Amino acid sequence: MRDLDDVFAALATSGFRRRFALGAKERDYLAAKGMATVVEHARDFIARRLAPAAPANDGKQTPFRGHPVFVAQHATATCCRSCLAKWHGIGAGRELTANEQAHAVAAIERWLADASAPDRAGAAPVRAARRTRG
Repeated sequence: MRDLDDVFAALATSGFRRRFALGAKERDYLAAKGMATVVEHARDFIARRLAPAAPANDGKQTPFRGHPVFVAQHATATCCRSCLAKWHGIGAGRELTANEQAHAVAAIERWLADASAPDRAGAAPVRAARRTRG
């Protein structure tokens, strides 16, 4: 499993990953619910949608919009098992450990904290996305 500083440095080189930003609805949701609640949602999403050894619809299980965690998952490459393997060094084909799940949630929380910072309010939200992985 790669260090998050290294992961974020690598993600910064990907045009696909850099283009993700919270839209107004996701930003409002995060502000209304609070970071703690949204991070709890992330824990649940990771446990149910990513942690199993063979997640249902792997590679397509994470929507691009509709919840701040979904946007963050694509931005941090915690959206599917192949992205976890490529970017985070967490292999597929087995259930994620508690530590690996915590790593994915920490990446999401870190990105959300940065993406929701006041100076990011004008960032362009993610556009209709193609299913290309980067």
